[in-house]
Amino acid sequence: MIVIYLKVLGYYGGYPYNDVGTSSYLLTSNNYNLMIDCGSGDLISLENNIDPLMLDSVLISHYHHDHMADIGVLQYYWQLHNKRPNKSILPIYGNDTDLNMVKSFNWPNSTVGKSYNAGSVLNLGPFEIIFKEVHHPVPSFAMRILEKSTNKVLVYTSDTYYFDELVDFSKNSDLLITDTNFYGDKKGKKWHMTSEESGLLAKNSNSKKLLLSHLPQYGDLNILLNEAKEKSSNDVEVLLAKLNLSIEI
Repeated sequence: MIVIYLKVLGYYGGYPYNDVGTSSYLLTSNNYNLMIDCGSGDLISLENNIDPLMLDSVLISHYHHDHMADIGVLQYYWQLHNKRPNKSILPIYGNDTDLNMVKSFNWPNSTVGKSYNAGSVLNLGPFEIIFKEVHHPVPSFAMRILEKSTNKVLVYTSDTYYFDELVDFSKNSDLLITDTNFYGDKKGKKWHMTSEESGLLAKNSNSKKLLLSHLPQYGDLNILLNEAKEKSSNDVEVLLAKLNLSIEI
């Protein structure tokens, strides 16, 4: 029986806080290890879970530092370890709105940059991935990841404010990870979702589990959790991201 796990490596937005890094996740199925985003402080978190040389690929949602700051040190890690038990070169995928950034993922004999766009379908080991451009100050892409042998679906919104098209993109997901950087009382211009919007998205998309991530460093996060629960439905299991939290999908 194939089991799919998501491990939280970092979950803050903007900057590390209280010994926890920014956005990053490890998705594993059938011994395939996909790192989704690689924010500040996340290489240490990855090392505490698996040997970084056991990664099969890395997928970056957008080019803000809190989602990719540790790419450079991950490249050094691969460069400085000649014995690689899994593969010789690590592919790192980024969107093609900035091909110079994708080229920076090329590191001699260590990593290679590859690109995707909103029309791409990526097949990475057991996963089939489609993308949707969302709304953020830089091009940012939500991901819908299908585990092909089980038909389990993970949706990751990346950084975005709420818009209705996210509902269809997230439809019937087994796990929905939302950018939840604001409490429900946030006013004015927003480039991230509130707790209440995350709850509504999970409810309206008929998602089974909701993981609140890209969290703020201030306030009582249990309030954030309760606000999301109030706007979702009893059928949705709502979870707050925690370091090394492991979720079976």
